[in-house]
Amino acid sequence: MNIRQLPEVLINQIAAGEVVERPASVVKELVENALDAGARRIDIDLEEGGVRLIRIRDDGGGIAPEQLPLAVSRHATSKIASMEDLEAVASLGFRGEALPSVASVSRFRLVSRARDAQHGAELRIDGGSLGEVVPQAHPQGTTVEVRDLFYNVPARRKFLRAERTELTHIEDWLRTLALARPDVELRVTHNGKPSRRWKGEGDLLSELRLHEALGEDFARNVLRVEHSAAGMRLHGWIAQPAYNRASTDQQYLYVNGRSVRDRNVAHAVRQAYSDVLFHGRHPAYVLFLELDPRGVDVNVHPAKHEVRFRESRLVHEFVYRALHEALAETRAGTGHAVSGANTGAAAQAWPLPQAPQQQPMGLRVSDAPAAYAALYTPRGGDAVMPSAPLPSLATMPEDAPGGMPPLGFA
Repeated sequence: MNIRQLPEVLINQIAAGEVVERPASVVKELVENALDAGARRIDIDLEEGGVRLIRIRDDGGGIAPEQLPLAVSRHATSKIASMEDLEAVASLGFRGEALPSVASVSRFRLVSRARDAQHGAELRIDGGSLGEVVPQAHPQGTTVEVRDLFYNVPARRKFLRAERTELTHIEDWLRTLALARPDVELRVTHNGKPSRRWKGEGDLLSELRLHEALGEDFARNVLRVEHSAAGMRLHGWIAQPAYNRASTDQQYLYVNGRSVRDRNVAHAVRQAYSDVLFHGRHPAYVLFLELDPRGVDVNVHPAKHEVRFRESRLVHEFVYRALHEALAETRAGTGHAVSGANTGAAAQAWPLPQAPQQQPMGLRVSDAPAAYAALYTPRGGDAVMPSAPLPSLATMPEDAPGGMPPLGFA
């Protein structure tokens, strides 16, 4: 059997199998590129659930004409340049695979005008066949047009669902984005008709955005959480125990602004609610976890749905204690919860749940003891460590619920 080099188009189509699963995957990649470019308004035009057309227009920084071919080349990006950059990724995208992968399975058009440029430029790609860069009138920003998704890969296209289903996946992901980026205006049209508009005038965690995204019932039954310790910050909203769900459809987790599914954090949330919810019921929440980017690896999933924490057990304890304190204040009759530093009594009284095991990042960590000390230090006092030794890590079963709603790519 002879070994041969695969052609570039086939390489991109194979990569598309990981990055591009359905129209919602394309929308996610292109909108995240627009956000990384500094866009404050993004127009999303769809036809037939995104199968016939996906057009993303933004007012970001734009791309220079001579860099358009490079933008659709594999592993070409402006977001990282070294291993140090990769270990502290702050942008939503960083792999440089989205545009070439999408272009290899569609009729692709890229038009952009860089800031301070006199005119824009256009580049077309048909099924991976690169065209010429030509001048094109365009306002500052970028337009990416994706037509006839999977037209040249019929085996993939036949697995797409009905138009309404594909559109629902896109809308679900846009709702996830809208909760995290209320400063960005999102306008959506479907089959030529306005479908949804998210105004870019809100503040993070504004009650108006919660009402728009998750409904009046959720907004009326939430507790505000604000907690910082051990170099981490957790803020957001959690639903009161009386407001619970039959599924995990209203669970949103963001790590350094990135929407992810994480079993470790989901387990901590379930443990915090374990004594206030019936079996089979699920809490609802919108939580933002912030920590040093060097403490989290975002390069563990092709579509960037998952992350790996350097100190997963510390993260688990931090989230559990923050939410347990907020729920405890509610049971005490305060009616609201804005959690702060742990008290020594609480640190001694709370049970320590077993955290799910997560594969280590393989990085040396010298400040873990200090971080644990900060987590267990009451305000204005000495560290209060549990009298019993910390439990050993337990592995969750493979079929354990992940705790985050599908983002339209499963």
